[in-house]
Amino acid sequence: MVSKRHMLLVTFAFVLCGCDEAPPQALGTLEYDRITLPAPAAERIVEISVHEGQKVTAGQSLLKLEPTRVESTTIAARQEAQRQREALQELEAGARSETIAQARAQLAAAQAQARDARAYYARVQPLGVRKLIAAADVDRARAAASSAAAQVRTTQAALAELENGTRPERIAQGEAAARAAEAQASAQQVTLDKLNVVAPRAGRVDSLPYRLGDQAPVGAPLAILLAGEAPYARVYVPEPIRVNVKVGQKARVFIEGRDEAVTGTVRMVRSEPSFTPYYALIGEDAARLSYLAEIQLDKAAGELPAGLPVRVEFEP
Repeated sequence: MVSKRHMLLVTFAFVLCGCDEAPPQALGTLEYDRITLPAPAAERIVEISVHEGQKVTAGQSLLKLEPTRVESTTIAARQEAQRQREALQELEAGARSETIAQARAQLAAAQAQARDARAYYARVQPLGVRKLIAAADVDRARAAASSAAAQVRTTQAALAELENGTRPERIAQGEAAARAAEAQASAQQVTLDKLNVVAPRAGRVDSLPYRLGDQAPVGAPLAILLAGEAPYARVYVPEPIRVNVKVGQKARVFIEGRDEAVTGTVRMVRSEPSFTPYYALIGEDAARLSYLAEIQLDKAAGELPAGLPVRVEFEP
């Protein structure tokens, strides 16, 4: 949505362009690159180290948020990552020698029971044939021998599993779980570090929307910086002179309240117009079009504030 001020500036630029005496020019305002620093967590502001309008350097601390809750979550994430690493080492190491010895002893006991069951069945089978004992006793002896033999096979398989070590698939799962836990711990550490809000670039503090003790929601702007050594002029180039305006072209910027012009260089010109009539794009109606452009000022204009009206004349 274009503001009324910009519409008036563009209209005035069209009027100026209609005069033969006036050189090609465009109107606009001084601007800086705006950097918004959002709240990484919904925590209370416990320290504000700067004030609005203050110059700051890259990496300078601006304000701090209460770290207690995020710090606890970070510690828990680190411990979980450590637990997953230890579990992975346990999988890679395989079974302990004591566990394998225990399994071998259980196999020996199962084999002894199987031998005893087979011997008992061998004794009672002839008696059952001669009808000296009940058939049910013979069946129970046969079932006991089969059960003992199955128990031997079970303990043999358990011993083989211990001796062969952990399956590669389980180790891969353990590695994935360890990496996921470490990534979560790293993410929590990043959030903890962000509780100390620092300036990503050198600039000037434009706004501090919240005060000491406030608790901003996640994503709310905690600080807004104006970055860059010098401002740039954001102007609207009328369609009749758009063809003569190019990136890298020199321009003279006249600032309200300053007698001498400031030198600048065109750094950007939009390819799409800012004002486009819905009914026509040719003929006289095309004069209603304008194109947003940015002219970077020299470092000598570094102390100029944002928002000042400007008039730009483009050098041929």
